Amino acid sequence: MPLDDLTFFLEKHEAEVVEEFRKQIVVAEHDQYRGMIHLNGQAMYRLVVGYVGDRISQEDIKHLAYKVAHERNQAEINIGDFVYNVCLGRQLVFDLLQKGPFSPSTLVPALIKINECFDIFLVHAVSQYTSMKDSDLEEKKIFIERSHKDRLTILGQMAASFVHEFRNPLTSIIGFSKLLKEDYPSLPYVDIIENELYQLNYRVSQFLLVSKKGAVYKTKELFHMQILFEEILAFLYPNIVDVNANMKCSIDPELTLDGYKDEIKQVFINIISNALDALQKKVGDKEIVIEAFQKEGAAIVTIANNGLPIPVDLQAVIFEPFFTTKELGTGIGLYVCKEIIEKHGGTIACESTEDRTVFSMEFLQS
Repeated sequence: MPLDDLTFFLEKHEAEVVEEFRKQIVVAEHDQYRGMIHLNGQAMYRLVVGYVGDRISQEDIKHLAYKVAHERNQAEINIGDFVYNVCLGRQLVFDLLQKGPFSPSTLVPALIKINECFDIFLVHAVSQYTSMKDSDLEEKKIFIERSHKDRLTILGQMAASFVHEFRNPLTSIIGFSKLLKEDYPSLPYVDIIENELYQLNYRVSQFLLVSKKGAVYKTKELFHMQILFEEILAFLYPNIVDVNANMKCSIDPELTLDGYKDEIKQVFINIISNALDALQKKVGDKEIVIEAFQKEGAAIVTIANNGLPIPVDLQAVIFEPFFTTKELGTGIGLYVCKEIIEKHGGTIACESTEDRTVFSMEFLQS
């Protein structure tokens, strides 16, 4: 029968086709399965012959496809090289049959079956390879997340020790600086010392908030946003003057928020401080715009600046712990902000363009 003659012809020329396949395939130097590639090609060749002769099933093709996909994943090769090799094998089979003494009525149905066999193999192999890669990526993601958690745990332990060893004397120094200011109001540099001490105390509080010991400030209260921002701007006044930034505020005097006032205060100080940093190297007008208002049952706060933009590729990771672009940054400031805001049932987002960078915060109100 013509079909039997065709399969016999394929079986007869197996060795030469496999050898030609071995010579032309793309093989990576680091591939630990490089010696198996031509053998897998030989197994595929035999599947093709059996499929044309209706002696094997699609399940047999799937079995080989899964085996090869596992090896390709383990070898960490370019999937494009694998697809190229499969297409090479297909072309070698086609070239061989075109040299055979077969009529179109015999050759065309065989070519259709061969194409089908290769397509089934490719679909299963690439799908399984992709699934394995996705699984590997997920495992790596879990590992990275666990590593981050471990780092945060260590940082929490360090923060606890740091607070016991450092915060008590720091509080005493702040207290004595206030007494010194009261006794000698004209003494130079006291204001600068006091401001730097408050900044240092603020940084200590940031580390404490990163630890897993819960909120530093336990008492919730209802406070006015306008008064809060007045306190913040007074605290940051030396930095604002140093940068020569123009502050514009539009805050609803009736807007209130129920929460941990000192934690929310820390959020806004951090974001405004970052805005001042972004304005440091800007040439021309330097501006920070603060808006706070109520909208549809939520308190909305936006803090915008026209300083250097945040690169697009970094905007998605600025709230990740330990991420920083500052030479001496800790990478926990915006992470802490996000943690505090989410703890208050709110959300924070950032949008940065060449013209301005805007941090938008929304707090749901009961």
